[in-house]
Amino acid sequence: MRERVIDRIVRRVPGVPDPAADLTPLVVREWLVTNGLGGYSSSTLAGLNTRRYHGVLVAALPNPIGRTVMLNHLGERVTLPGGATVRLDGDELADGELRADGARHLAEFRLEAGLPVWRYALGDLEVEKRVVMPHGQNSVHVSYHLVSGSGPVQIELRPAVQFRGYEATVSTPLREPYLLAAEAGHYALSDGSALPPLRLLADGHASAFTVDGRRTDGHFYRVDARRGFPDVGPLWSPGYFTATLTPHRPVALVASTESYEVMTAVPPGSALAAESKRRRRLLATAGPAASADPSVAELVLAADQFIITPAGRHADAARARAVGDEVRTVIAGYHWFTDWGRDTMISLEGLTLATGRHREAGFIVRTFAHYIRHGLIPNMFPDGSNEGLYHTADATLWFFHAVDRYVEATGDDETLALVLPTLRDIAEHHVRGTRFGIGVDPADGLLRQGAEGYQLTWMDAKVDGWVVTPRRGKAVEINALWYNALCLLEGWVRDHAGPAQAEPLARQAAKARQSFNERFWYDAGGYLYDVVDGPDGDSAECRPNQLVAFSLRHPVLDEARWAPVLEVVGQRLLTPVGLRSLAPGSPNYRPTYHGDLRSRDAAYHQGTVWGWLIGPWVDAWLKVHPHDRLGARRFVDGMVGAMDGFGVGSIAEIFDAEAPYTPRGCIAQAWSVAETLRAMLKTAHAG
Repeated sequence: MRERVIDRIVRRVPGVPDPAADLTPLVVREWLVTNGLGGYSSSTLAGLNTRRYHGVLVAALPNPIGRTVMLNHLGERVTLPGGATVRLDGDELADGELRADGARHLAEFRLEAGLPVWRYALGDLEVEKRVVMPHGQNSVHVSYHLVSGSGPVQIELRPAVQFRGYEATVSTPLREPYLLAAEAGHYALSDGSALPPLRLLADGHASAFTVDGRRTDGHFYRVDARRGFPDVGPLWSPGYFTATLTPHRPVALVASTESYEVMTAVPPGSALAAESKRRRRLLATAGPAASADPSVAELVLAADQFIITPAGRHADAARARAVGDEVRTVIAGYHWFTDWGRDTMISLEGLTLATGRHREAGFIVRTFAHYIRHGLIPNMFPDGSNEGLYHTADATLWFFHAVDRYVEATGDDETLALVLPTLRDIAEHHVRGTRFGIGVDPADGLLRQGAEGYQLTWMDAKVDGWVVTPRRGKAVEINALWYNALCLLEGWVRDHAGPAQAEPLARQAAKARQSFNERFWYDAGGYLYDVVDGPDGDSAECRPNQLVAFSLRHPVLDEARWAPVLEVVGQRLLTPVGLRSLAPGSPNYRPTYHGDLRSRDAAYHQGTVWGWLIGPWVDAWLKVHPHDRLGARRFVDGMVGAMDGFGVGSIAEIFDAEAPYTPRGCIAQAWSVAETLRAMLKTAHAG
């Protein structure tokens, strides 16, 4: 029988070699399961919650509530046939006590088609634990299987909660008293607020629940401590479930904020099979590349985590349904990002078009076309809000790029015709001038941007009113994107409205191109200025933004200068895991990203490596070396290797600027995954 693709997508992390071994490799690695709504389940491989964002169930609740930690922790104890008791979960207390017995019994952690599995060696017995979230539900299934040995094993599962928004600190007071009610087949836990109840049920032989309400204090979250946040908090438990685990009867706990009918629609014994079937369809849709290369297949499944139906935007959903459409968006990163316009547009090709999800790509394009105001796409949607924030100069220009990639991949001229008036309106707003100082300088046709107190480009760190990299003036990638947008729009208008209406756009593009090549070339360095006409003059800081000048479909930079720029960027910015955001040697350069919020933001775009930039780098490389796909492919190897060391099975947001290039920021970032996958496919069949 032929091996299925999904059976080859296994990523393994070994357990600790002996009980005295250092647990750090299991504490710094994290796992993530998502539900297609923006909700998730996540913690460390050691079972230790180290940050406020960790939880067994972080539900994506309707606006204005937003993502909420509903089930923080699950205590897990097994009693072996001889009477010995082993704790499988982990915990760390403020007094320094580290309770991680389970990690010391962990023989192996693995991802099977992106889903986590823990295998514990308990004497002559082996127990496997799995976590699954039914797609489209705020539900989680945690199951336990006796895979070796005869048992029976008694298992005790104690849920512990601190209902709070996922951004709220761990020191948030408990909403006591919590109310526990026994309802048909399950238990419902509530706090008397507007939050839905947390429904709990256990499925297994001789399962029972014991009411034993208790509060525990002093739970310590080491990553929050390192990041300068409150790091000690309480939890409350209503009691515990018990059941008997046998070779033929697994035990499962289901936690959900859905109605009882919805949470039981996928029974505990069927949850894994249903999700596996869905993942097989994703791989089949992705096409032959996913069948041929397990790394591509793994990235296809990682990409799925970011494509969501946003919970709670009821008006948007109703409007879309009225015309036979659906709302889709992209979570920029887990754990703390929501959907961001810029990240969505940059990621669209890799997340949807490269994976064969053309229909959802169309949903995203049409969804964001509806959100445009004053010629701008929203920068981001705050969690729990229906209203976007529009302080961005580049997201709207990346929208043109996303539409171009979508139309080329699908031939969907109907959607192009639908959004074309919006695209023309965007261009007109930019020529006239719109919000935040965004507008074309009539003297040279270049696009300028900047407003006091705002960070409008992708280098957008701001803390306590300090805009770290304001980049006010005429930024290099903004003008590369502007030229590309004008060229794309000129072609679309020519096809749909005729040459006469397209001609002004062609003239505008030609003027911008001429001015760009006159103004942005930094002859002394052999590369491009990052910003010209800024408040302090021209900035010659060597940054990766200049690659956009010739990585797009319509390069604004004269071809004779492509190779020199590529060489400088390769020498000063390229790393195995993306590009530095600033070259070493600059006064503002920071080699590591660590410390409290102010320290981190000071380094965020001042040297820190960004994984997503591997995409523009590969594009630029192939512009200069069009027949060197084999050479281009080697630049992606480090990105694939990075899937093992932080958010297992995904790619981090950022990395330190110098070896060992420690991963930082979000454990799973949409554009890191998207651009790596896109670059892999673009360089496929090399050699």
